[in-house]
Amino acid sequence: MDYHLKPLGKTCAATGEPLEPGSRVISVVVERNGELERIDYSEKGWDGPPDGTLGQWRCVVPQPEQKRTNVLDPDALLGYFEQLVEDANPATEKLRYVVGLFLLQKRRLKLDGSVLRDGREFLEFSGVRGEGPYEVANQELGEDEINVVQSEMSRLVDQEWNAA
Repeated sequence: MDYHLKPLGKTCAATGEPLEPGSRVISVVVERNGELERIDYSEKGWDGPPDGTLGQWRCVVPQPEQKRTNVLDPDALLGYFEQLVEDANPATEKLRYVVGLFLLQKRRLKLDGSVLRDGREFLEFSGVRGEGPYEVANQELGEDEINVVQSEMSRLVDQEWNAA
């Protein structure tokens, strides 16, 4: 038989005070109206098990998960994109294309059109604040290829921006 209990609460059931990360907690399971209910107490608020307790245990309130703070700043990424366009290195064509699409999605670039040159399509971008124009070869990448290049882009950006 499976039992589904709510996760650790945020406040002590007795005192109403917050359960702080790293603090010890006593949790109990009681049956109320045919349902199992979890109740959490701080050590300070613990007076012993309430009536109808089916089980109890001690645990420690976990530390909150660290959220990733590296948010890609579209203005800084535009500077990186400009470097990629200026260098015109064939090895970074796919990266240039994906960064351009990302900036287009973030509305930092706009698509002005495309041109065919030597049987190849080039996308024409300009910055929403008058930057550019920029020409980027359409790589016609599939979703899997875009994900691989995005991972590479994230790695490069983390490496570059976290080095400072």
